[in-house]
Amino acid sequence: MASCIGRRKFLATLGGAAAWPLAARAQQRASPVIGLLSSRSRAVDAPIIAVIRQGLNETGFVDGQNVTFDYRWAEGQYDRLAGLAADLVHRQVAVIVTIGGEVSAVAAKAATATIPIVFATGADPIRSGLVTSLHRPGGNITGVSTFQVEMEPKRLELVRELLPHATTIPMLVNPNNPTAEIRLNDIQTAARSVGQEINILNASTIRDIDAAFAKLAQMRADALLVASDPFFFTRAAQLVVLAARHAIPSLYSRREFAAAGGLMSYTANYDESYRLLGAYAARILKGEKPGDLPIQRPTKFELVLNLSTAKALGLEVPPTLLARADEVIE
Repeated sequence: MASCIGRRKFLATLGGAAAWPLAARAQQRASPVIGLLSSRSRAVDAPIIAVIRQGLNETGFVDGQNVTFDYRWAEGQYDRLAGLAADLVHRQVAVIVTIGGEVSAVAAKAATATIPIVFATGADPIRSGLVTSLHRPGGNITGVSTFQVEMEPKRLELVRELLPHATTIPMLVNPNNPTAEIRLNDIQTAARSVGQEINILNASTIRDIDAAFAKLAQMRADALLVASDPFFFTRAAQLVVLAARHAIPSLYSRREFAAAGGLMSYTANYDESYRLLGAYAARILKGEKPGDLPIQRPTKFELVLNLSTAKALGLEVPPTLLARADEVIE
């Protein structure tokens, strides 16, 4: 009798042990999935995703443990975003996180009115039609905006401070960006207010960038403004090399350009922005409604100067500009 009871206990224990892997797999399947939609590439976005994960970790979510990611990259081809967003909606992910500019956010918003969306964009989300209010976005969408488009006049001001006698300052713009017209209106208004002429150069492909720099040489440009755009970020090396080859002082929208050899960058602190993006995704996974979460704005802005590049261009950086720089690369 005792042996029968012992045998039944053993079998029960064995059955329970066998059930553990099934329970673990079920728990793994139940982990929420975050769909990440980007206009850029895996390689470019790798450090960004690490910061987003940090924001998630700070609120109790760890990738691969209690949350997973499903990635979609457009590789700079904006016309692919609609289909990629539709894939994530079909997958029924818990949240869609968009990076790589407002083009990604617009595609996600068009794809679903029910799945929560958390975006990172450089544009004013009201002007680009993503939300109707910064304080209470409403609907299924919220996010972080660095208001990069509104910073273009500030970049013009910095170029003029560095090169006070510059007369020809073109701006490189991607016409496929939905905020291109807003961007141009803002920069042209700022330029007219100080009597500066801005020539617009369009580029949406690798060949276009090469052609734009050929035009720069023909017009004998004094400097170049590179507009904030996800496509240009993916072509940072090409832009920096061409600027050096043509000896064109250039100002960019991301620190990575200056670190790669570009002359100067002025931008919001992106680490802060992407950490907030991860934190918002976590709050939504815990039950908060995206429409109740106000649009976040970064509080830190950074001016980066590459003195090695300035010396190579034969430029003397004004002491006032050096004093304001958050980082000087020598």
